[in-house]
Amino acid sequence: MQHSSERIILGIDPGTTMMGYGVINGSGKTPEYVDMGAVDLKREGDHYMKLRKIYERTIELMEKYLPDEVAIEAPFYGKNVQSMLKLGRAQGVAMAAVLSRDVPVFEYAPRKIKVSITSAGDASKEQVARMLMRMFNLKELPKNLDATDGLAAAVCHFYQNGIKLPKAGAKNWEEFIRKNPDRLK
Repeated sequence: MQHSSERIILGIDPGTTMMGYGVINGSGKTPEYVDMGAVDLKREGDHYMKLRKIYERTIELMEKYLPDEVAIEAPFYGKNVQSMLKLGRAQGVAMAAVLSRDVPVFEYAPRKIKVSITSAGDASKEQVARMLMRMFNLKELPKNLDATDGLAAAVCHFYQNGIKLPKAGAKNWEEFIRKNPDRLK
């Protein structure tokens, strides 16, 4: 499926200590890198100030990039209920900021995001980051891998919209290219 016009996708990896984001242009058959980064929340006083900062920074990202769609990583199930609650609040605040601008939000499980980038649901943050670096021909990893997690959410969303996911079983980038020659620019 060829996308007919520019479609900017913002990906967000919400967190209470770090919020990663990535932006792509999803106009063609393959996504084009625009930007990525991370918002450091460690210096914020309490949990409520962190939530405020997440809201404000999400609004700033919305105004800067004017995305058509936003993909956000869903909280994953964990044993620490308090951590899950805080993460859910962070995600909800980011979603509220996006929705306040009338932009649709799409939510993806961490495993689905990893599979869409690496073909492996148990891939590490480093494996996801390295695959994205190769995909976009970027020279160096960001200081914080939450940035590549945000970028991965955007790329995952791009592939859910009419573009076929890589065939299962690719063990490395070379094998992926061999099995998917139509995915190269």
